Amino acid sequence: MSWLAKLYNTYEQAQQRFADAPLDEQIMPISHTPQTAHIHVRLNGEGEFLGAEVDKQILVLPATEKSAGRASGLAAHALADKIQYVAGDYEAFGGIKKPGFDLYLTQLKTWADSEFCKPPLQAILRYVEKRTLVADLVEQGVLHAQDGVLLTEWSGEGDTPALLKLLPKQQGKIDQGAALVCWSVEQPDELQSKTWLDPELQQSWIAFDAQNGGNAALCMVTGEELPASDNHPAKLRHSGDKAKLISSNDSSGYTYRGRFSSGQEASSVSFEATQKAHNALRWLLARQGHRTGEQVYLAWAISGKAVPDPAEQDWLNWQTAKPEVDHTVDLGERYANNLNHYFNGLTGPEQLDKNEQIAMIGIDSATPGRMGILYYRETVAEDFLARLKQWQLDLGWWQRVKLDDKNSGWRICAPSLYRTLDATYGDVLKSSESLKKNLVARLYPCIVEGNPIPRDIMNNAFHRAVNRVAYKNDQNWLWAQNLGVACALIRAYYKRTKIKSEQKDYEMALQEDYKSRDYLFGRLLAVANKIEQIALSIGDSKRMTTAERYMNRFVNKPSSTWLTIVSALVPYQQRIFAHYGESFERAYTLKLAQITDLFAEVEHYNSDKKLSPEFLLGFHSQMMWLEQHSPVKGQWQPKATNKTEPSSPQTESV
Repeated sequence: MSWLAKLYNTYEQAQQRFADAPLDEQIMPISHTPQTAHIHVRLNGEGEFLGAEVDKQILVLPATEKSAGRASGLAAHALADKIQYVAGDYEAFGGIKKPGFDLYLTQLKTWADSEFCKPPLQAILRYVEKRTLVADLVEQGVLHAQDGVLLTEWSGEGDTPALLKLLPKQQGKIDQGAALVCWSVEQPDELQSKTWLDPELQQSWIAFDAQNGGNAALCMVTGEELPASDNHPAKLRHSGDKAKLISSNDSSGYTYRGRFSSGQEASSVSFEATQKAHNALRWLLARQGHRTGEQVYLAWAISGKAVPDPAEQDWLNWQTAKPEVDHTVDLGERYANNLNHYFNGLTGPEQLDKNEQIAMIGIDSATPGRMGILYYRETVAEDFLARLKQWQLDLGWWQRVKLDDKNSGWRICAPSLYRTLDATYGDVLKSSESLKKNLVARLYPCIVEGNPIPRDIMNNAFHRAVNRVAYKNDQNWLWAQNLGVACALIRAYYKRTKIKSEQKDYEMALQEDYKSRDYLFGRLLAVANKIEQIALSIGDSKRMTTAERYMNRFVNKPSSTWLTIVSALVPYQQRIFAHYGESFERAYTLKLAQITDLFAEVEHYNSDKKLSPEFLLGFHSQMMWLEQHSPVKGQWQPKATNKTEPSSPQTESV
């Protein structure tokens, strides 16, 4: 019950914190439910029909405990409801479902006869007692009938009427009785005629509903004797969501067999507690939930204060400008300082307190009526933010990002969860939502708990990145994006792995003195790739380079494949020599030689032993280094432009 208690406390805090916020930002009052309305009916203070129109909108409406969680059977809402319930002449017009008018009218009369009655309520009661709603709506052209029977399909001339377009078909038929009616009561000197926006009417129903609660029992959330709830709210993720987190209506099946004789023995939650907790969860999910189909992950502060979303952030908002490449400052140190500055700004008097309670929950439904909790953790803000910062540090790498509508570039950050999934499986995720959900469920604890990166996820990203020929010629941006994501996952895997022999902490910048066979082979391939790119650009060719085409084979058989690639470089080096001059070509040739010389102290240089994912770190680091440097009179110098966007070879200094 810990999650219920935290949500209950969140409701109490949020109700105060957002009391003066716009109505759509406030938390929903108890004894209410979100519904999709289809028809807006206008009455005067005497209960006389003024008009109606089709108007689809999601509203917060008064509801009973039973009606808010209704899935089957009849249970009327308090005021606004479907034609099936609010129209006394629905059956006379051939309604295809069992009418619920008597239930609705009895409940409305009881409320109107109580001490909590308000004038708009009396007007609505007077009107519905006339039992003419369907006839009035047909006359207005809102509902559609033929020979005194409501249509279930449109076969007439012209466009399909607005209402019939909105209502879903069930077994090939449209039930106009499923259209939900909301009321406006226009009275002199009353500015607010819409009943769903009337705060006095809301409070009237809450007080009336509380007075008619169930039997008192010990609430496991509040610890008090309060009217217990037998029917818990649904519609948590959207207005059509029928799945419930708490349900105990299967008394004839396996729910209690061998354990309990009733649902109350398994769990007793008061009406007030379950209403507030579920309303808080619904409000939070709408504001900051990370959705993957019907699966939702959520992190929130019990106080209602804003918290960073671990799953959705690209984490670029703390970098307001393109990063300058200052080669006198360590890249990792500068990135860590920027992160510290950003996360320090999330705590303080007006922000999160260090000891602020933070909760995280993941929910999903296996069937339309049942929802389960996949993940739940509690922590404090200091630890929560520390985990998010560590994720950024461990996965910090150059990422290909879109800066605006026209320009793209490279920035250092951890890839977003969406980019990570896309780089790992690509288009496969479009046809397999279950795979996508499974990946989110496995990666979310890595973000918020600091768990190791799963090896299979890292390997998949690596193999997709090195398979350059799987990308079309015009998808170079996608390949570059996936390269950055794969490197981030590889770096984090080696840093977080529990296997001591594999633990390594790679720098973000190029490690020019690092003498690892796999890393050096990556550097060699990056230089060869750059040489051919420059040569191809002289003739405006945009085809793949030899290094790109052989990349996957190079990973599996590096030594023999390198001989093929380096022999193919000769004509490209000659073209560069002819176009840019000797010093320019010599700088790239010397760079290849410098890397090759480092192999002198490396074992198995001439073997075709398969390369590890470390190869990609060497390749990408060298690739970025070449984008940020250019030859000047045969010597490599940092580019004066300080741009991380790859520049055209024609602008290189000779």
